[in-house]
Amino acid sequence: MTLRLFDTKAGALRDFIPLRPGAVGMYVCGPTVQSSPHIGHLRSALVYDQLRRWLAYRGLDVTLVRNVTDIDDKILVNAVTAQAQGGSEEWWALAYRFELEFTAGYTALGVQPPTYEPRATASIPQMQELIGRLIERGHAYVAGDGSGDVYFDVKSWPAYGELTRQSIDNMEAAADADPRAKRDPRDFALWKGRKSDEPSSAAFPSPWGEGRPGWHIECSAMSRRYLGPAFDIHGGGLDLRFPHHENELAQSTAAGDGFASYWVHNGLVHVNGQKMSKSLGNSVYAADLLGAARPLVVRYYLGSAHYRSTIDYHDGSLSEAEAALERISGFFERVDRRLAGTRFAGSGVETVPGAFAEAMDDDLAVPQALAVLHDTVRSGNAALDAEDLEAAASARGHVLAMTEVLGINPLSPQWHSAGSSAAEHALATLVGRLLDDRQEARQTRDFAAADRIRDELTAAGISIEDTPTGSHWSIEA
Repeated sequence: MTLRLFDTKAGALRDFIPLRPGAVGMYVCGPTVQSSPHIGHLRSALVYDQLRRWLAYRGLDVTLVRNVTDIDDKILVNAVTAQAQGGSEEWWALAYRFELEFTAGYTALGVQPPTYEPRATASIPQMQELIGRLIERGHAYVAGDGSGDVYFDVKSWPAYGELTRQSIDNMEAAADADPRAKRDPRDFALWKGRKSDEPSSAAFPSPWGEGRPGWHIECSAMSRRYLGPAFDIHGGGLDLRFPHHENELAQSTAAGDGFASYWVHNGLVHVNGQKMSKSLGNSVYAADLLGAARPLVVRYYLGSAHYRSTIDYHDGSLSEAEAALERISGFFERVDRRLAGTRFAGSGVETVPGAFAEAMDDDLAVPQALAVLHDTVRSGNAALDAEDLEAAASARGHVLAMTEVLGINPLSPQWHSAGSSAAEHALATLVGRLLDDRQEARQTRDFAAADRIRDELTAAGISIEDTPTGSHWSIEA
């Protein structure tokens, strides 16, 4: 069966045919490192890890690029705000600190490192080259007010809106820059001239004056740099479809690049039936999750739903995942104990069953694939009950292959000695960051924020002890 993926641009399932036989180029929008990672960030990274693993199992050579947006309006605002309150951390240091948190969270969940993980600030020349091409082609213009801003002219590109199937007449004004020098309020920023209230270190020389790139141009330039002008899959969260991905598509194709053949978007995460947001105060951070259960359990939970669906995090979510993993682990323990010393030990061929492959090829239908996995566990246990050791060994091989593809093999070393150390390091990094935020809130007498952070950690099973030498944490027994 040919792999089929739901292409957002086409609005339908399409057979996946790589541009180059045997190879796949995939670009995934990574984090904007302005604050700590939350459950949605982990879910998105895990979705594309599952897709990458399945493509690799199918024999394809996957090049995965996941960027880091390390310069952005919010990063600069957060750094300037902290400095105004007495802090000394530069914007780039803040971005790097949060980048380490994201990396720690990904590592804890067994998300494989990308082939390339470029930072936006390392591709400024490529962004300027792309902007220059757009100006030459008549699809971008320099603001006439001397600000140094450069905008994409949306009305110059008739296909604008094709990704999200919107008419430009129904779109709201772009909110990424001051509209004073725009020809049309929906034009979006490609380059932002230096502002007097921003750090001088955040400005880069350009043909249009000192400044920094707009958010959208960053991904277009980095995907082209590492994958070429045309590549196979562009992935990201559903919330990025507009304006970010719509703008990426417009500026890249207007510049003459083929860009992405398939657009894949993962669903969002709700908490107790509500959309997760800072305004509602219901954000679930990576530290909360990794403190509430083993990383393997968190991975199983976040990866158990169909990637395009919305998942709802609630009390009991992780316990359900824990029970499912215990059934898998229990089967491995039982079958290995029974097969030890027999001619069937290690005889099971490590391949996925046909039904599992059909599910994964059908738009990465992980829920159906998990159903095949658990059916195989049950049949393996039944074979052991019947003393059919050959069938039990065969089931073991299938279960091992399926759990490896999904990254949830409980026998994998990453979930034991070395893996536990990595998970503990990741947890320590994430909790330490929250404690730093709490200490800063206490110093600025924002006691409501300090109490909220403590309550979040307590709810995640982490005990905090305040001492004269600082705050110390431990996992509650």
